[in-house]
Order: sequence, then structure tokens, then C-alpha cells
Amino acid sequence: MSRVSTHVSGGRRTIVVMAVVAVVCLALGLLLSRLIVSPGQAAANAAAPTAGPITVPVESRVIANEVLLRGDVGYDDPVDLAMETGDLGGPAVVTGQVKEVGATVEAASVALEVVGRPVIVLPGDLPTYRTLRSGVSGPDVQQLKHALRAVGLDGGDPGNATYDAATAAGVRALYQKVGYEAPTGSAEVQQSVEAAQEAVTGAQASVRAAEAGLSAAGRAAAGTPVAALDGEVQVAEARLAYLTQQCAAPPTEGAESVVDCSPPARVEADAALATARAARAAADVGPDTTAEREAVRAARDTLTAARQALTKAQADAMTPLPATEVVYLPSLPRRVDAVEVERGGIVQGEFMSLSGATVQITASASRADAELLVPGTVGTVTVDGTDVPVTVAEVTAPEAGAAEEESTGGGTAPTGERRRVVLRVGELTPEQLAAVQGTNVRVRIPVSSTEGEVLAVPLAALTAGPGGESRLELVEDGGSRLVEVTTGLAASGYVEITTSQEPIEAGDLVAVGISPQQGPSDDGTPAGGSEPDAEEDA
Repeated sequence: MSRVSTHVSGGRRTIVVMAVVAVVCLALGLLLSRLIVSPGQAAANAAAPTAGPITVPVESRVIANEVLLRGDVGYDDPVDLAMETGDLGGPAVVTGQVKEVGATVEAASVALEVVGRPVIVLPGDLPTYRTLRSGVSGPDVQQLKHALRAVGLDGGDPGNATYDAATAAGVRALYQKVGYEAPTGSAEVQQSVEAAQEAVTGAQASVRAAEAGLSAAGRAAAGTPVAALDGEVQVAEARLAYLTQQCAAPPTEGAESVVDCSPPARVEADAALATARAARAAADVGPDTTAEREAVRAARDTLTAARQALTKAQADAMTPLPATEVVYLPSLPRRVDAVEVERGGIVQGEFMSLSGATVQITASASRADAELLVPGTVGTVTVDGTDVPVTVAEVTAPEAGAAEEESTGGGTAPTGERRRVVLRVGELTPEQLAAVQGTNVRVRIPVSSTEGEVLAVPLAALTAGPGGESRLELVEDGGSRLVEVTTGLAASGYVEITTSQEPIEAGDLVAVGISPQQGPSDDGTPAGGSEPDAEEDA
């Protein structure tokens, strides 16, 4: 009995072991069936998938063709300011009116004060090269007259190239406008004017005396009593003696002189005596008045010469415009970029750097792009996240002597193929101006655009028909079909669809290519392609 139980127990263990082995073998078989692929299945797996179209939807969008440029931000027309110092007769010491960087210099303003005198800024192209005064003529005088008129002052007719009294009056008004005393002639010039005025006064007295003598001679010739003539001589002698006595005596302190001791008064007294004596003498010798008439003529000639001398002296004393007190600039106002002097310093050459007050962007464009940029074309530049308008001001070839090659986005190009583009920047806030000054910025300039949204597809969606017509392949669930279309503006990889043979709407799918097959073909070349050599030859 015991043997039978032992035999049964051993048989059960054998069955259990065999069952476990069978389960393990089954699991291994299933695992190997997933890892081991038959040659036929491997070939099937390696076959390329069926090729199909790559599609994109028709879009409704604005198409804009634009030129993109990069340029440097600065101010227009920089210039260095210098003054003429040769006529100062000493060092050009700065005494005031020193501008700060960023200040604006306008027409008829003071750029600097040197040795207490202003350096006035006026509009003009010619530099200052001489002092302007009465009688001087030339284009610099005409420039001054134009400049005075530009600042609202009358300097005379700009067509007249001579510095005259009207010009001097305009210069005096200019100095009054800037708050300084007008320049005057030297002390010698003023003394010359006074002496000439006295000469005119004396000549006028001589003419009166000569005319009186002629008149007296005529009366005597007409039968004037000799006693009366004698009385006139005595009166003239007494007057002359009294005048001589009074003028010779030293003046009494505190007493006011009642006698005119001026040279003209003495000349008149002498002339009166001479006339009286001549009249008395004429009464004895007859009515000959030749001498009196000659005296009148000579006196009048002397008066004419004295008046001419006075006119010249006064002209010489006209307000001049010293070369040291004016500078000309082609355009105003301007912005101060740098100041090379300070109060107490000495001006030696250029003392201030100025630029135009207008912010501009200077960029470089290819010849093809430049041909699209007509002056007046408006674009935008982004400053602190805000689009600021810019306007094309000028498009020019690079200046002679520039580098033969300039850097472009993709390398270098001959200078002759590039163009200089200057753009004026719209109004900026002080913060924007500080942020953008001296930087390099990107400018977008639309050169053509559709009016609103239009139907558009990628350029890759277009194919050419047998006659060169443009076509689209519309893809639908049931297949695809070719539709002839008319295109419009193309930009940024898209083209406008203006008309179509069949209705097309936004959202319709169009083919832009065929999805490539993957995996090798039976001959070992990539599926959906050709051998490398054949592709290169094609």
C-alpha cells in the first residue's frame, strides 16, 4: 500500500512539471513569433507607401510686397562750426553763451560769445571771409541781405551787391534782435565825421557871407550913399573887434559865454567886414562886382566839397559786420552734437559740431530694391514696441571714394550694385529718441499691396498648363482636378488668385507637391526618386 501511494505521488509531480514546461514553451513561441519576421513579410514591410498629394488650404489674406532694410539712426547733414578770429587782435577767449549738447541752434541766434561779442548764426552757403562795411560789394553782401530777409529784417535789395545804408540798418536791427550793441567805427572814424560836419558848417557861412558881399556890391553900384557904406564898414569892424576881444579873454569861472567863438562865427565876421569894405571901395571905383561873384562861386564849390566829404565820413562810420561776429550755415535749425570749448577757454579752429534737427536713417539697398523706393514712400520702424513711420527722402549712389565692396545680408556686393537710402523718421518721444539714437534698426517699406484680404495660395501650388496658363490642383474626397486661374500680386511666398475657371473659396485644399515614398525599391535606389547621377544630370 505504501508503495502504491509513493508511485502515485511521483506521477503527479511529473504531470505538473510537464504542464509548466508546456506553458513556458508556449510563451517563448509567442515571443519569438513577434521577433522573427519571414522574408516575405520583411519584403512587404519594406515596400514604399502609396504616394499622395501634399495639400494646403486656400487662404484669405492681405498680400504686401515690401522692402526690408537695415540702417543706422542719426541726424541729417552733420557739420563742424568754426569762426574767423584773425581780426580780434588777441586770443579768442570764450566769455559766455556756450551751448549744451542737444540744444537747438536757430537762425539769428548766438552760437558763442567771444571777448564779450556775439558769434551770430545766419543762413547761407558761403563762409565768412571778410568784414563787411560801407562800399564793399560782392556775393557775400548779397548773402547777408538774403539772410537778413530770411530772419524778418530789411537789409536792402538782395539784387544789389553793395553794402549800403539799408544794409547797415539791417545789421543794427540784427544786433538788437540778439541783444547786443551794434559794432561801431573806430574813434578816428568818429572824429572824421565831426570834422567834416564842422567843415560843412563853415562852408555854409562862407557862402552866406559871399552872397551878402555880392548883394552889398550891387546896392552900392545902384547909388547907395557913401555914408551908409562907411557905417556898414564901421559896424563890421566893431563886431569883429568885439568878437576878437571876447574870444581872446579867458572865460570867467561860472560865467556863461554869450559870444559864439566858433570858427564859423569868426569866418562870418571876417566875411562881413570884407563885404562892407568891398562895397565901400566899389562906391569909389564903380559898379564892378566880378570879385563878389567869384567869391560866391568859390564859396559854393567849397560847400559842395565839404558836403561830399561829410557823406563819405558818414558812410565810413556806418555799422559794419565784423568777420569775427558771424557764421553761416546752409540749413537751420540744427542740433548741437558736441561742444569743443568752455567758458574761459580759447577758440582754436572748430568749436562746435552740429547736425540737422531731423532724425534720419541711413541704409543701403540693392539696385533692384532701390528702384522700388520712390522718394515719399512711407514705411515703418519699430521703436520700443511701437511702429513709427519713416519716409524715403532720397536714394543715391554711394559717394566716390567709398569702399569698393559693402557688406550685405548674404556676403558682399560691388558698390555699384548698392544704393544709399536716406529715410526721415516721424515724430519721436524723448524716450524713443534716446532709445533709438545711434542704433541700427530694421525698416519695413511696403512697395505694393492688395486692397484688403484676397484669396491667396502658396506659389508652389501653381503649375503651368500647355499654353503657359496658371493652374491649381483642387483636392477633394473623391479625387482632384486642375482649375485654371488668373494670378495677381505675389509676395512673401504667396500669390493672389484674382479669377478662376471654377469657384474657389478660402479653405479649399490645393496640392503643393507629392509626398515622397520611403524605403528602397527592388533595384536598391530610393523609392520615388532617381539615382544620384541621373538627378544631377537632370
